[in-house]
Amino acid sequence: MNSIILIGMPGAGKSTVGVILAKALGLRFIDTDILIQERTGRVLQDILDRDGYQEFTKYEEETILSLHPHHAVIATGGSVVRSDAAMAHLKSLGVVVYLRISFHEMEKRLSNITTRGIVLLPGQSLRDMYNERAPLYEKYADITIECTDEDFESVVARVIAGL
Repeated sequence: MNSIILIGMPGAGKSTVGVILAKALGLRFIDTDILIQERTGRVLQDILDRDGYQEFTKYEEETILSLHPHHAVIATGGSVVRSDAAMAHLKSLGVVVYLRISFHEMEKRLSNITTRGIVLLPGQSLRDMYNERAPLYEKYADITIECTDEDFESVVARVIAGL
């Protein structure tokens, strides 16, 4: 089995599902947001606040392009789909699984929007971000798993079945 790459909106559960999925399949787990923090020595929100979204996007793309894992579950940041180069690289590593949630579910799950490190363009609302990214997730997904109103164990089971 090649790697499994999880994409989706902020709050979709990529990191949590990724850990459980990796354990269930005996694979390594990689969280690209954590890798960005390790590479920069800073939390995501600090990068966004001090350097801006363009610099953050650069860090994110560089981090993704440096990955060459085998047999891993990779949880990506929600903004990764804004980079064609990053997504082409991820698709070359394995199966891309889109964890889809509704806008209302995302809104409900994101209680810490100002500290979480969510990439919003200048003047962009959460709804605008959702509408911009949803078609990109669909474009890059090999498998789409509906996660609205689903618990993490059910989502993991559905991902395994989808593979």
